[in-house]
Amino acid sequence: MIKKILKKMHLFLGKQYTSIGGQAVIEGVMMRSPNAFVVAVRKPDGSIRLRRDQWFGLSQKLNFLRKPFFRGIVTLVEAMANGVVSLNYSANIAMDEEEKEKALKKGKTLEEYEAAKKKKEKIDIQTFLTIGTSFLFGMGLFVFVPHAATAGLDSAFNLNWDLDGFNFHFVDGIIKACIFILYIWIIGFIPDIRRVFQYHGAEHKSISTFEAGEDLIVENAKKYTTLHPRCGTSFIFFLLFISIILFSVIFTIVPIGQGLPVILKHLSAILFKIVCMFPVAGISYEVIKFAGKHSNNVVCKGLSFPGMMLQKLTTKEPDDQQLEVALASIKAVLSLEEKYNLKEASKKVLTLEEVDIEKLSDIENSNSSLKDFLE
Repeated sequence: MIKKILKKMHLFLGKQYTSIGGQAVIEGVMMRSPNAFVVAVRKPDGSIRLRRDQWFGLSQKLNFLRKPFFRGIVTLVEAMANGVVSLNYSANIAMDEEEKEKALKKGKTLEEYEAAKKKKEKIDIQTFLTIGTSFLFGMGLFVFVPHAATAGLDSAFNLNWDLDGFNFHFVDGIIKACIFILYIWIIGFIPDIRRVFQYHGAEHKSISTFEAGEDLIVENAKKYTTLHPRCGTSFIFFLLFISIILFSVIFTIVPIGQGLPVILKHLSAILFKIVCMFPVAGISYEVIKFAGKHSNNVVCKGLSFPGMMLQKLTTKEPDDQQLEVALASIKAVLSLEEKYNLKEASKKVLTLEEVDIEKLSDIENSNSSLKDFLE
């Protein structure tokens, strides 16, 4: 009887997932736990560079940002910032050897090159420009273009889709989803992007290995799927799906742009959608967390299925070397959390450091387990 009750409780609660997440970068993986931030990159010489730092974000400073819906918005903003920093860092690692050779050929010493590099990193505003440009590109491609295309179809074929009706926003959402899928499918043919997708698969496999309570070694990680229910790709699906429903309801209730000329009416609607993407992200985050925790539930399985299928486009099967980098990233995060007791830290106690390792076993093993990082 007790076994049956426990089994039913497990089915109701579903599988539990770690609060550790990551992102694939150029020849590497970024991994972030609640209090640590690591980027692991395979260098041209075959070693692995670890960029290790304490994570002390907005939610640590302002408690209300940990509350439902707020935490989703914070997660989106922080993920964008972390992603750009990690991508820039990994790109610089890949380019470092080439730039170093050029500098040495021009007669500079190694010390002069390193000093110039550090100075450039301090005053470089490229990261902020990249974040801004990426945001504008994303809003243009996935908000402006679908809206404009829907308005164009309405005008060309006299379909009478009112901006305050369901049809307009349903078609807008379908076009948005098609653009996203087509965009991912096309860039997947670029060799460098395909390798990033392989590291994305490696990231998922390494997290699944940790969630299963197994040793973080390549042999264990290889058997897991490249798909994971809490992936950012699934998050984007929920973002698209929820935005269709939410905008259809809001625009029928709130007279956005009423009384304005047609062009200004549509521009005000686009601006409103961009602003609303943040609360939509908050709702999407809560839905994906709920669906992940109750993954055995039939309804949650149905909700998660499209996002999981989208991951077949954004993840590829990694090789052993790529798995080693992903595992190095999550091992380093766990090691930092335990070594510096970051969970109890009320302020920054660890400064940014970079170290090179030759193999996965060079990183200290931690005693941390899934129960220490439950969502």
